[in-house]
Amino acid sequence: MAIPFDRGYYKQPFVKLVSEYPGEDVYPVDDFRTEWGPIFHRGRLDGSARVLIVGQDPAQHEAIVRRVLVGTAGKRAQGFLKRLGITRSYVFINTFLYSVYGQGGGTRHIANPLIAAYRNRWIAAILHGSPIEAVVAFGGLANTAWQDWLASTAAAELGSSPPFQHLTHPTWPQSSAHTRAEQRAATTKMLENWNDGLRALKPVIQNPDGAGELELYGSTFDPDDLPDIPPDDLPPGLPSWMRTEEGWADRKGETMLDKRRTIVVRVPKGVLPPQT
Repeated sequence: MAIPFDRGYYKQPFVKLVSEYPGEDVYPVDDFRTEWGPIFHRGRLDGSARVLIVGQDPAQHEAIVRRVLVGTAGKRAQGFLKRLGITRSYVFINTFLYSVYGQGGGTRHIANPLIAAYRNRWIAAILHGSPIEAVVAFGGLANTAWQDWLASTAAAELGSSPPFQHLTHPTWPQSSAHTRAEQRAATTKMLENWNDGLRALKPVIQNPDGAGELELYGSTFDPDDLPDIPPDDLPPGLPSWMRTEEGWADRKGETMLDKRRTIVVRVPKGVLPPQT
């Protein structure tokens, strides 16, 4: 049985884009984990994408699989797309190529014109090459990134822009809450926001991957709202457990520098047979 995989960056303009990415001269090492390299995208670059998702920055799981939004945030975004009838025809990019380090690094650099210029080259390439019917920005920085694109000369040259929704970041409930009760309340609030986005976007998706009536979220995530990342979104040969929500990667270290330098990858429980 053939196992699908992402072929990567094999045609223009993406070959040129991934060979001309900005480094530490644009992304200062004090604010970004440039030592782990840039992470560019996830999804379709073959002209079949119908929805563009803009996220924020890659974390430790993304550093290992070399694709954006593959952890908890990615699975929740995947479930959102599923409710729109989109199971394959999408492409994800991030506001920043590198993981933000420390507090406030993203906010300090969101207006950096060199960061924006490279990001806008990606957006232009996607919009020129794919029939994008909707754009979603998850989080405030992603919204700023999209607004920067709309104000650019490249956007003006392209003409009309696809329908757009700015939605709450998928992991905001975890980052904003201090107790489980607060996290449950924040999740409900976020899903209400996402339901507004679904109502706005469902009618404008003219070519979904699957037909069906719109089903809104309840007060919490259902198991079906957390689908595994499809294998054809990732490079060949990655084990299937890397596509699940299991927390298989974590930053570890006794000092801040050690923690920055170290990502521990652990095969989740249940993958290996029990030892006798």
